[in-house]
Amino acid sequence: MQILIYSYNYYPEPIGIAPLMTEMAEGLVKRGHKVRVVTAMPNYPERRIYEGYQGKWYLTEERHGVTLERCSVWIRPQPSLVDRLLLDGTFVLNSFPLAAKGWRPDVILATVPPLPVCLPATALAWMRRTPVVLNIQDIQHEAAFHVGLLKNKALYRTFEILERFACRQAQKISVIADGFTENLLNKGVPAEKIVMIPNWVDVDFIRPMPKETNPFRAAHQLQGKFMVLYSGNIALTQDLPTVIKAAAKLGHIPEIAFVIVGEEKALDRVAEYCQIYGAENVKLLPFQPREKLPEMLAAADVGLVVQKENVIAFNMPSKIPLLLASGCAIVASVPATGTAAKAVSHSGGGVVVHPENPEALAAEIEHLYRHPEKTAALAAKGRQYAIENYAFEQALNSYESLFASLAK
Repeated sequence: MQILIYSYNYYPEPIGIAPLMTEMAEGLVKRGHKVRVVTAMPNYPERRIYEGYQGKWYLTEERHGVTLERCSVWIRPQPSLVDRLLLDGTFVLNSFPLAAKGWRPDVILATVPPLPVCLPATALAWMRRTPVVLNIQDIQHEAAFHVGLLKNKALYRTFEILERFACRQAQKISVIADGFTENLLNKGVPAEKIVMIPNWVDVDFIRPMPKETNPFRAAHQLQGKFMVLYSGNIALTQDLPTVIKAAAKLGHIPEIAFVIVGEEKALDRVAEYCQIYGAENVKLLPFQPREKLPEMLAAADVGLVVQKENVIAFNMPSKIPLLLASGCAIVASVPATGTAAKAVSHSGGGVVVHPENPEALAAEIEHLYRHPEKTAALAAKGRQYAIENYAFEQALNSYESLFASLAK
């Protein structure tokens, strides 16, 4: 098959959708398919165009058999709402000529967010008479509205109209968790359109490692510590103040160390929280190179997933499969009825505590510290669950079958 992946994020971006789409594209090439990716100049999470890609309007690359067609986008390090709209708008406008000029695909996979990508993907599908699979990774406008980032009701309604258009035009919609399915069904999307394919993890790459000889622990003076890790995006839907308050409450136990890994500019805010709440047991580190990701995850005794109370069915943290595969017990400070809570509970690899409650979070972390046998049992169950449910080859089989059914 000839497959076009329309994704704003791709390699060399280290986190989020980029590694997933990169692994999918390269996996499909290894199976004999011809794959083209239309994407932006790399800029995430720093929110600036990477060195080597600056000053270019368009760029075509070849990597591991995948043809990459990149376009410039409007990007600002500290984006306002207008900047975010310009970012999506410039990607829509600048990417379409790239998509239209290449070979005719048998199927188009369009990843959301950003939601406006449905416009050029649909236009291309009309031109080339090609089916579209809409891959929903996050229902971003709902999350932004619920946490107060998007307050303009007219703009919110515009995104709702765009979402209905995208779901109506796609032949199939792939979602990554049951909560997304419920969300779409409640909006009137036909059940037969929706296919649930969880995000994956390379369980041979991300795996448990001995903590005694772990290079990440050695490099950051964490030997002998009970390490609690938060790694990922630091934004409004994530509740980092609760983590810092919980760390401060555990400051009397010197063996417990918190490590927070994220975008350097966002870490400045976290450092302020640490000063305000007196959390001296928190180590702040920038995002690690992808090749060091297995060491970092395997170094942790506990991995944190944190969300605010109003983030329910429209967000499935990509860190959950990674933490499970690494053999790291999860403590999830998330809404009990949300997608993340269900994923952690079903895996058997973690526990769920009430969100925005530093006392509950601190108590659970201390409980696991004082009961290493429980921590080890959670880690082992999580690893086994990841192997059985999040293996990359399993997800690739599902997407390949889906694409083949539409291409026929």
